[in-house]
Amino acid sequence: MVTNIINGRIIAGDSIVEGVLVLKDGLIQGINKRKSPGAEVIDAEGRYVSPGFIDIHTHGAGGADFMDGTVEAYQTATRMHATHGTTLLYPTTCTSSNELLFDSFETYRKAQAYCHDGAVMGGLHLEGPYFAPEQAGAQDPAYLRCPKPEDYEAILEKGGDILKRWSFAPELDGAPAFAAALKARGILASIGHTNATFEQCEAAYLSGAEHLTHFFSCMSTVTRRNAYRYAGVVEYGYYQDGMSIEIIADGVHVPQSLLKLVLKIKGVDRIALVTDSMRAAGMPEGKSILGGLAEGREVIVEDGVAKMPDRSCFAGSVATTDRLVRTMVQIAGCSVVDAVKMMTVNPARFMGLTARKGIIAPGKDADIVIFDDDIRVSHVLIAGRRIV
Repeated sequence: MVTNIINGRIIAGDSIVEGVLVLKDGLIQGINKRKSPGAEVIDAEGRYVSPGFIDIHTHGAGGADFMDGTVEAYQTATRMHATHGTTLLYPTTCTSSNELLFDSFETYRKAQAYCHDGAVMGGLHLEGPYFAPEQAGAQDPAYLRCPKPEDYEAILEKGGDILKRWSFAPELDGAPAFAAALKARGILASIGHTNATFEQCEAAYLSGAEHLTHFFSCMSTVTRRNAYRYAGVVEYGYYQDGMSIEIIADGVHVPQSLLKLVLKIKGVDRIALVTDSMRAAGMPEGKSILGGLAEGREVIVEDGVAKMPDRSCFAGSVATTDRLVRTMVQIAGCSVVDAVKMMTVNPARFMGLTARKGIIAPGKDADIVIFDDDIRVSHVLIAGRRIV
């Protein structure tokens, strides 16, 4: 089947072009001047035509969490995210018992056979358990520990090739060796929930850590110890050009001032937008649970964000990918092209998927989102098949 998308403003790399976007056999064929004979036609009616959004950090949506331990939870969350433009996502775990973590591996494998009408899953992102207690945020401190080979090797063996990313605190004993072990297996080693100094980040970077988890959130900045100042994780993120970062661009976790600051210092090409969404994404405000229903933590959703009940910190987000793009355009002052880049080509590059994903070009997967000037999604296609 050949599909033509007509009358759209096509976001192709750094440019917006006009023409007929041709999709065939799940791939992008190119941008032509005329329609293909006999093709199915989608009229974009002047809207933007974008690569599919890629979310490399999400815990759930639609009332379901990836730690719930059911295939139905995966189906619910991937469907909900697809309605907002996400075509590829990385289900993310919370700190938990190893037993529950291993169960989540098996549930993920089962869900791969059933999740056909929502966002595609690219593999698992493990968030913890190797985090600093001082920066645990909403993660359950009962499961925090240092990375020891006998522990993480067992997890790596159970996870196998479905493990694509792991977030950890680099100041913990054994962290540099852990980062090197991840890099050796092609798993993105990501620094997060950390009280590290600049120098500890540098050691982790040299060992293989290449990314910073939800920049600004649950990480150290400049501190004073015995009258001396020490730079932290935020400063290292600004400094190290080889380190990519992600931001929860819901306008709450990272306010307008910091959005503009990080764009100016870090630059568009080294930033990915992530939802870090929990089960309350796409749901009414009120009480919810962060993590799985069995061992999760109670949170409250109000003012467009999830918080711990005592309002001491945020607890994941209720963002969707269209909201992230909208925030960057309407609040941070980005161009649509730059905002889309941080939601498509950059996360694809950080996860090693540029051969297939993230850009509208011949031979790439036909993952397409169509949205209007207010970033309201009207069409979502995955591998050329319309989902929304």
